[in-house]
Amino acid sequence: MLEIRFHGRGGQGSVTSTELMAQTAIGMGKYAQAFPSFGPERRGAPVTAFLRISDKPIRIREKVYRPNVVVVLDPTVMSVTKVDQGLDPDGILLINTTHSIELLRKQFGFKQKIATIDAMTIALEVLKVPITNTIMLGAFSKILNQATLEDVKEPFNHRFGPSLAPKNLEAFKRAYDEAHLEGSV
Repeated sequence: MLEIRFHGRGGQGSVTSTELMAQTAIGMGKYAQAFPSFGPERRGAPVTAFLRISDKPIRIREKVYRPNVVVVLDPTVMSVTKVDQGLDPDGILLINTTHSIELLRKQFGFKQKIATIDAMTIALEVLKVPITNTIMLGAFSKILNQATLEDVKEPFNHRFGPSLAPKNLEAFKRAYDEAHLEGSV
């Protein structure tokens, strides 16, 4: 089972990210669950969301404490939240950033593999808004070989409708093409 924790801020799409990827996984014949963890937070407050994907039924009904992957939609949360807490030693941190992996290691002491994508630039260029959720899903899908553009079309069309789905699919594809995992070609 793949367990993923998403970190972002209210209004940036962390919860939508987990829901879309769960719907995609289910559409691919897998089992999935997605859920947020927040209280009375407001737009802009740190938000955590969780995702599990498995080939077998998922019986766990609790937060993800030992994720295989952590996805950081907003890099500013790294200064207020220890995003790598509980991350499997062989896990992957996927971070929306323009910073180098070396700088991230030096600044935050990350030990696991790091994957990066400049999701904000893609969001502003393609979507024209600073919302990085579908972009991070594109990077996530590439890094972990989880889904293709074809796999996400139906969930994206259902969620965003005919006016916004094409732009979100374009953003997903661009991130899929541009994401970089440490140590990969």
